[in-house]
Amino acid sequence: MKIAVIGAGSWGTAMAAHLAYLGNQISLWAREPEVAEGINSKARNPLYLRDLNLPARIMAGNDIAHALKQAEIVVMAVPSRWTRQVAEEVARNINAEIPVLNLAKGFDYETGRRLSETIGEELGEAGRVAVLSGPNHAEEVAKRVASATVIASADPDVARRLQGIFSSDYFRVYINNDIAGVEVGGAYKNIIAIAAGVLDGLGLGDNTKATLITRGLAEMARFGSRLGANPITFSGLSGIGDLIVTCISRHSRNRRFGERLGRGEPPDRILRETKMVVEGVYATRAVMARTHGIDIPIAESVYQVIDRHAKPAEMVERLMTRGLKEESEENLYRDFLLT
Repeated sequence: MKIAVIGAGSWGTAMAAHLAYLGNQISLWAREPEVAEGINSKARNPLYLRDLNLPARIMAGNDIAHALKQAEIVVMAVPSRWTRQVAEEVARNINAEIPVLNLAKGFDYETGRRLSETIGEELGEAGRVAVLSGPNHAEEVAKRVASATVIASADPDVARRLQGIFSSDYFRVYINNDIAGVEVGGAYKNIIAIAAGVLDGLGLGDNTKATLITRGLAEMARFGSRLGANPITFSGLSGIGDLIVTCISRHSRNRRFGERLGRGEPPDRILRETKMVVEGVYATRAVMARTHGIDIPIAESVYQVIDRHAKPAEMVERLMTRGLKEESEENLYRDFLLT
């Protein structure tokens, strides 16, 4: 089938390749002219996943309207900062029945809302929107390394249709109707991954990181529940699965950003020197703007380091010396279900 992939960064390129391997005809929109030229002339993206030979079924271009022409499915793979702008362009150029799958993991840059809500506003029909999230580094999906993911949509028929199209023997797709939980997990784990990188930069150990991941999961569930998510969703691939891989992987740009913070580098300089978007920075700011009175000490600590020039080691000490608590059944239940 004809699928338009909007965005030719690492994840968009990897997903275009995956869908082309499955026999689909891919129209890939790239913002940079040199990316489109490189893909069409050399079957390689010169800026992202540069060592990947792309399948012949991918044609790239810089005209978004042309990329969307006759598309039966639209895959959006642009950073959260540009989601609304791109969704507006998509809405002008597709028919009302075309489903739109979002790959970005973050919150709306202007409003702090979930990205599917933003896309739904622009399309005028939230039921057409789906999201994909899970422990899926682009570098591994592009090489067809076995992994699994979750597609969520308010419309179960849309989710099931996309599940059939995107599934393969190396990319296993589950579906879920909790679009809020799947989205919040994908966005919030980037915040925890920055904190995990800080621990690496400070030279702390596996015990410390395991503690962070565990408490980060509880924090994620508390925040997500207030946005309407089912807290049980965070025990799945888009929650704990994505959280683990993003906190430990050498591919994680959020973890690398945090590692440099932990070594004492200023955040503004790191961001200037980082070619790809560090979504966790914007997610942290969005979460802090919508705390709803929830106890989110890890996100608050990351925010203090990024935007208030706090010293990473002091934030770790503050987390470790908070008021002592019980890990009782009641407290665990409150963390994950009652918030």
